[in-house]
Amino acid sequence: MFVHPEELNSRRWDCSSSMPSPTAGRAWGGAGGDASAPRPQVGSMMSENTSVSPAGGITPLQQMLASGTGALFTSLFVTPLDVVKIRLQAQRTPFSKGKCFVYCNGLMDHLYVCQNGSSCTAWYKAPTHFTGTLDAFVKITRYEGIRSLWSGLPPTLVMAVPATVIYFTTYDQLRDYLRCRMGRQGPHVPLVAGALARLGAVTVISPLELIRTKMQSRPLSYRELRVCIQSSVAQDGWLSLWRGWGPTVLRDVPFSALYWFNYELVKEWLCRQSRLDEATFMVSFTAGAVSGTVAAVLTLPFDVVKTQRQIELGDMETLRVAASKSSSTWLLLRRIRAESGTRGLFAGFLPRVIKVAPACAIMISTYEFGKTFFQKLNQERQLSSL
Repeated sequence: MFVHPEELNSRRWDCSSSMPSPTAGRAWGGAGGDASAPRPQVGSMMSENTSVSPAGGITPLQQMLASGTGALFTSLFVTPLDVVKIRLQAQRTPFSKGKCFVYCNGLMDHLYVCQNGSSCTAWYKAPTHFTGTLDAFVKITRYEGIRSLWSGLPPTLVMAVPATVIYFTTYDQLRDYLRCRMGRQGPHVPLVAGALARLGAVTVISPLELIRTKMQSRPLSYRELRVCIQSSVAQDGWLSLWRGWGPTVLRDVPFSALYWFNYELVKEWLCRQSRLDEATFMVSFTAGAVSGTVAAVLTLPFDVVKTQRQIELGDMETLRVAASKSSSTWLLLRRIRAESGTRGLFAGFLPRVIKVAPACAIMISTYEFGKTFFQKLNQERQLSSL
């Protein structure tokens, strides 16, 4: 008999005991129970003779493996969209030496630095002329090989995959813990857990992204890199390693809070409409796409500011450009609104939705599938040992 991973995960945080109660199934209208009592929303309770111990749930290591696999699949599917966007952008406005542009692999936004100016032969400088998005896909595949659609991906995965693993694993752990401490069915739990998980992931990765930008801007040995970081810390303090943290948090933390809040609600609603005890792959995929779209639209102004701030910080590192006086997040918001009106804060609406919706859908459905696989594996191992 199958038990949904969320139910097994929640048992690991049982406040009263380390083992599920052998009579747990009776509380839901079993023998001697109240037939009118509310039924669990997902999964079915194990019978008395097949109670699953906490070891039958999803371990943190398995959550990490599931999220890592999901991150790789997401990057493989979404990166070609951004590669084509960058190639079209470079065709309209060629990148100059040291110029920074934002590269997204479906998991994170990274700063990419053009190295060699007009003589650059890198993937974003290829001479092929495109008339549009579809034409770019066809010509890149035909003349440069299909692998070119994933140009620039490997270096960004070094941080994107660990960041995603930290984020998703932390979310699951916090959600299960908060459901125990704050009330299992509280709708605020996914919101709080999502915000805290993203805050932690951004805080851990932010200094590493800054270091990666320094290394990309000019060749540095590890010793030179250490000296560079030490001089930066000596001049501006340890907080200088977290430059750009504020705009990233203002975009990513609300996005994650809204995303997980809506994801759990949409998934639950879809399960009820389809009369399912547990979410299928398509339910997770649809819920991820819908919740990702909603979160992307509501946080779009912060995405506009974050992108401008990220490029500005990249120019500071690569071109030694002094920070402008209006570089703070709130001043940037006011400046954009003054120059372009409210519509300026929602610039890039369609491209962001086209990128975020499939990325969220692929990531969460693959992650949930991986957790279900490990849950079944653990359950089979436990039953075989009885």
